Amino acid sequence: MFINSEYGNNRLTPKQIITDPILFLAFGFGFGLAKKAPGTCGTLAAVPLYCLLAQTGNTFYSLVMIAVTIVGIWICGLAANKLGEHDFGGIVWDEIAGYLITLWWIPFSWQGVVLGFILFRFFDILKPWPIKIADRRVKGGFGIMLDDVLAGVFANLVLVLILGWWA
Repeated sequence: MFINSEYGNNRLTPKQIITDPILFLAFGFGFGLAKKAPGTCGTLAAVPLYCLLAQTGNTFYSLVMIAVTIVGIWICGLAANKLGEHDFGGIVWDEIAGYLITLWWIPFSWQGVVLGFILFRFFDILKPWPIKIADRRVKGGFGIMLDDVLAGVFANLVLVLILGWWA
């Protein structure tokens, strides 16, 4: 079985999550329902979105990325309340925003897609300073989003260095 039967302290079912618009978004269109590595699965959900947005130009991409991030504060906060648990692992909207930040202003290439994925997951999982502090101290929807935003910024900076070095 690839999904759990219940999620969060409020023991919500997959059906409750999929049919609730806020939870459906917070769970990355269902990718956060994965029993193992929901954050990685949530980041995978961001890849096709990135590929679509990468074709639109930097201005539109930037506007969508900013909107996804700002709206994510609200979505993640509501989802955490509905689940009865702060920063529940299945809430992966923050991973989607973080991945989009990782690839912000990066010219489209499959190397960028893959390296961005690896770098974002690296920073999101290991949470080096100051990401770990933000993850531990900041609560609510803003706190859920903040550590992934920072991981995306770190990953973006490293990706710029790597891809610039290859060029």
